[in-house]
Amino acid sequence: MLRITNDITIEDWELTEQFIRASGPGGQNVNKVSTAVELRFEAARSPNLPGPVKARLKRLAGRRWTKDGAVVIQVDETRSQARNRDIARQRLAELVEKATHKPKRRIPTRPTLGSKKRRLKAKKVRGEVKALRGRVDREE
Repeated sequence: MLRITNDITIEDWELTEQFIRASGPGGQNVNKVSTAVELRFEAARSPNLPGPVKARLKRLAGRRWTKDGAVVIQVDETRSQARNRDIARQRLAELVEKATHKPKRRIPTRPTLGSKKRRLKAKKVRGEVKALRGRVDREE
């Protein structure tokens, strides 16, 4: 069982772990031992996650969200299978915990009168500079 908040926990049956061979350094060991872990959490079917949290999790997960509504986290950072497993569970917990926070609603603001006047004055000055760049008449 993975505890996220006081009211959200992920049961063990919702998680599936698959150990795969990692790429990268490790010598001969890398070809023999499956140290990388692929943690799969069936988020769309989870009864413990509220609807809004699922929607935010889908947006936060991005490419890690599969078509059938699962979050897949792959970890091959260390040579230890147990450590990779802990890192994957920790990342999942952080992701779900981040999805529990409701984003602050943006309140649109209007430009001040002073900023409008400054903008228009700058445009006018720039226009005058450009107007002086015209062709020069050769009157001698």
